[in-house]
Order: sequence, then structure tokens, then C-alpha cells
Amino acid sequence: MNTILEQIEKEISALAPEVGKTNTGVITAVADGVAKVEGLSEVMYNEMVEFPHDITGIALNLEEDEVGIVCLGDANLLKEGDEVRTTGRLLSVPVGKEMLGRVVNAIGEPIDGKGPIDAKETYPIEKIAPGIIPRKSVDQPLQTGIMAIDSMIPIGRGQRELIIGDRQTGKTTIAIDTIINQANINRQGIASGDESFRPVYSIYVAVGQKNSTIARTIKALEKAGALEYTIIVTAPAAENAANLFLAPFAGCAMGEWFMQNGMDALIVYDDLSKQAAAYRQISLVLKRPAGREAYPGDVFYLHSRLLERSARLNEGNGNGSLTALPIIETQAGDVSAYIPTNVISITDGQIFLETDLFNQGIRPAVSVGLSVSRVGSAAQIKAAKQVAGKVKLELAAYRELAAFAQFGSDLDARTRRQLDRGARTVELFKQPAYSPKSVEIQVSLLWSLQNDFFDDIDVDDIVSAAGSLQEYLETGKRDLLDKILSKKKIDDEVEAGLKEAVAAWKSTFKQN
Repeated sequence: MNTILEQIEKEISALAPEVGKTNTGVITAVADGVAKVEGLSEVMYNEMVEFPHDITGIALNLEEDEVGIVCLGDANLLKEGDEVRTTGRLLSVPVGKEMLGRVVNAIGEPIDGKGPIDAKETYPIEKIAPGIIPRKSVDQPLQTGIMAIDSMIPIGRGQRELIIGDRQTGKTTIAIDTIINQANINRQGIASGDESFRPVYSIYVAVGQKNSTIARTIKALEKAGALEYTIIVTAPAAENAANLFLAPFAGCAMGEWFMQNGMDALIVYDDLSKQAAAYRQISLVLKRPAGREAYPGDVFYLHSRLLERSARLNEGNGNGSLTALPIIETQAGDVSAYIPTNVISITDGQIFLETDLFNQGIRPAVSVGLSVSRVGSAAQIKAAKQVAGKVKLELAAYRELAAFAQFGSDLDARTRRQLDRGARTVELFKQPAYSPKSVEIQVSLLWSLQNDFFDDIDVDDIVSAAGSLQEYLETGKRDLLDKILSKKKIDDEVEAGLKEAVAAWKSTFKQN
């Protein structure tokens, strides 16, 4: 008997119970996905809290006698009197290369049915952007694979370039094309064995879209072999406003991991108008004062703190970069509305897509006059500068002349030549969805246009002629394309090679 008692005493003395301190509170009201909680005296702003039924919430309103918490799960399961616990943790998401090829929700949980993600690290979704000292100016190109953009509105690594336009003008297509092009360049660069090659990893954040649209996008990326270099963060329209508000921040944290670890990443926010609308909904339910268009006063800060986290870091900070392509949807082409003007003022340029151009069959429907890239030209390779230098001015002049040409038929030879060249340039820039062009092909096609090789081809045949020339160069003149890629400029040797190759193609094309 004594031995049993001794053993029990020994075991009791060996027990070291874990003492944990948890701040608990009680739900006083719950409505529209927001719970009002009393008793959480030690909660932090943006802290994760635990509701019953494994529902997570975030403390967004800290008031004197209660806390406003948005629920990330089904708020219908909660009721008045339920206990709420603080966690002591700010909302964090898993990050790292393990996330590539996966589809996750706004808090980084996998939803693609491929099993759990074994991520080694987590990052807080809210983080202060790098200051001025760790940054460096944009000097590396990020090729979108879209000729109209890479030649006239070039984008650099670490830039924030807004894609703006009405619904159904091809905004998402431009972003998906860019992601596909990064995957193509990654495969080519890794296969070449070049040790200095830096792949670009992509993050696509889908906010407030239909599940069917998101599934179609994933399918397009999978078909193009781009999913292995991409993380997809989704917050579909059916989810509550909190998830739509958080998804861009979660995607940004995942992209930041690549940047902080000396790699290059690209993030697409599709789209921030829906995030702003979700934030407006949350703010109104939390009874925050409404401002212009019923948005809260800090809606500018919502987007500025998100987009400022994209940067190009200097050598001392790992040389990484995070490029952002935010998308904004306008109503009837009105770029002077509240959210569009906010995001235009935050970003380093915008690609404006016009409904009229789209309906005319000019796709991508990039408006030359309203689109601009404030820092990208510094990142453009010399070969592209050489052939694309005059294109933007020529196209802008062509649009103006074309408007006048409708009124009069007696045009002088110079004007007619300008109109012919402009019409051919517009045709050359037409590009089907999900078929990005490599930079060396773009340079070759633009060089051929500038050197009058397309002048005697009918305007209607330019698209097929460009496709034929691309095929001819890719199959028979790979060494010339590699030369353009390695030299990054058009010198006498490259020019002679181009002249010979394009002339040889022209003789065969004419016979068709």
C-alpha cells in the first residue's frame, strides 16, 4: 500500500502543470459577420481571437467598453453569450516555396484538395513597408509578353503598375498573360543553366470573383504550365467581406517572403475595387464614420499600405523585388472616381483599357494616350528601346490623324504614309489571349515594321504575316534570337542577321 502511495506522490510531484493566461470575453451581439464582445481588456488591434466552432476572428474596433471583431468563418453559428478567447497572435499566413502550385484561401489554408501544405515559416499579413534606405531604383525589366505593353509602357521589377478599365475589357487577361510569360522565361532560363538567372514567382489574388471564373483562370495557368511557379489566393464573391478584405494582404505577405529572401516575385490583385467595397461594408457595420461614396476615411491608407510593400531592395538587403499589378474596375470609363484616383496616385503608372478599342477588335485594348509607366523605361533592354522608341508617339499621332482623315479625302503623301504605318502598328500589336511573345520576337517584329518590311503587306494580313515571321524565326533562326537575347541590343551584326532573315522570310511569304 505504501509503495502505491509513494508512487502516486512521486508522480504528482513530477507534474508541472502548464499555467497559461488567456483573456476571455463574451459576445453581446452578432450581426452581418461582426461580433461585439465585452471583457477582452487585453486584446491587440488586428489580433486573432477564437470563437466557438473553430471560428477565427480579427479585432478591428477597440472601443472603451467593447471590441468589434470580424468573423472569418460562418457567423451564423455564433450567438449572444458565447465565450471568446484572445490568442496573443497577430493574423499570420504560411509562406515559402511550398506554397507554389497551390490554391489557398484568405488565411493561407489549402482549398485545392491536394492535402496540407508543409510550410516552414509564417509571415504577419500586416507589415510596415520597406523604407527609402533599403530600396533601390527599378532597373530590371519584367516582361509581360504583350507587345503593346513591353514596347510602350514597359514594367520593371519592383514597380507598381495599375491595370484599369471597365468590366470585360481584358484586365485579367493581361495579368494572366504576364504570369504565363514569367513561367515561360523561368523554364527557358533554368534550362539554359545560366547561374545568374533570376526566376520570377507569381502570386495571383482573386477577390470577389465567381468560383467558375477562378476555376477557369486556374485551368488556363495549368494548361500553360505556369501553376508550378504560382500561388493562387482566392476570396470568392460568396465569402464574407472579411475574407475579401484580407486576401490581398495575405497574398502580399507570401510575395514579401520571396522579396526578403533575395528572390523576385510578381503579385496580381484582381481586383482592389472589390476589396475596397468589402472594407466599406465592414466599416459601416462597425459603425465607423462614412466619407466620400460611403467609403471610410482610411480607404486610401488601405491601398497605400498594401501597395507600398512592393519594392526593389538593394544589394545589402538581398536584392529581391516584389512587382505589383493591381487591377481596378471603372464605371463607364470614369477614372476620376474615388478609388481609381486613389490607386492611380499610389502606383508608378497605369495601363488603361478602353471599351471602344476592345469592341473594335483591338485587343489588348490599351489606350496609348492615357497609359503611362513612370519608372519602367529605365528597366527596358536597349534592343527594345532601339525599336520601340518612336512607336508610342507614332501611334498617338496616328490616332489623331485618323480622326481628322475621316473628314477629308485629299491627304498628302506624308500623311497617308503616317496613316498606313499607324494602321499596321495597331494590327501588329493585336495579340490573342494566353499567347505571350518573348522579348526577342517582339524586337524582331518591331524592327521589321520600322524597316518597312510590312509596308507592302495588306493591313488585314499583318496579323497572319507577324505569326508567320515569328514561326520562321523560332524554327529556323534560333541562333539569331539567342544573339538578341544575350547582347540585349541591336548592333551591326544583329541588324545584318535580321535583314537577311526577314528578307528570306518575305520571299517565301509572298509566294503563299
